Amino acid sequence: MMQTELPVKGEERLKIPGKYLLFLLTLVCAGLMIVTFRSSFLSAAFRTAGSFLVTPFQKGLNTVSVWISDQLDRLDDIERLQEENRLLQEQVQNLTTDITNLQQDRYELEQLRTLYALDAQYEQYNKTGARIIAKDAGNWFHSFIINKGSQDGILVDMNVISGAGLVGRVVECGTNWSRVQSVISDNASISGMVLSTADNLIVDGDLELYEQGLIRFSKLVDNAGKVKIGEKIVTSNVSDKYLPGILIGYITEIGDDANNLTKSGTLTPVVDFEHLETVLVILERKQSGGDE
Repeated sequence: MMQTELPVKGEERLKIPGKYLLFLLTLVCAGLMIVTFRSSFLSAAFRTAGSFLVTPFQKGLNTVSVWISDQLDRLDDIERLQEENRLLQEQVQNLTTDITNLQQDRYELEQLRTLYALDAQYEQYNKTGARIIAKDAGNWFHSFIINKGSQDGILVDMNVISGAGLVGRVVECGTNWSRVQSVISDNASISGMVLSTADNLIVDGDLELYEQGLIRFSKLVDNAGKVKIGEKIVTSNVSDKYLPGILIGYITEIGDDANNLTKSGTLTPVVDFEHLETVLVILERKQSGGDE
């Protein structure tokens, strides 16, 4: 028969038969079962105590968990928004660059169209395009440098046009550059002609007057009084430096001189001498025997 030894003080052990120990444990378990099923008071008391102690802790834990979760979500949102903002800024920069390039291309296209129309207008002359690379001090392009010279077939006194008509003429020429003097320069003097009547006159540059967008003309002989405001002034056939028929401008004011034999006044040039960038150089010179 099985026996269980229980330790006692010192070396002594209490020997209990196994069947009695099993019977004792069975009684204890049965008693606990009875207490569990029959004692609603103890069960309710335990539940109340557990609820009182555990529920606040659970609520606090849930609150902390929700707050931490919200903060993590917020950090994720911030990182996502920062990345989206960075991508949007890159797109804005790229679009801004594209718009700037398109505007530049459009501006250059408009300039090329203007030069093409001008080239067609004076198709009887052989021409080459050039870009302005420098100019003298001042607000206006009264004297400037272009990026073509003798190696491109350019010679002194060749006429230069842009916009809708005459800009000036080449006064100095290098291998790959040329200096142009415009019609608004103080020392510029051009033999002009009223297109509708073929009456001759002299067009003189005047930088001070060009502050108003005008230049002078003088020595107009118009005994019949046919020349009116708005008439076109072109280069004359008798000009020594300029090819004939190139538009200079339009008469804006006209009056009799003190000698009552000639008339003088002002005209508006057809070229904008404040915003020049590209020009056409006519690759031939006026054949004449003297200086103007």
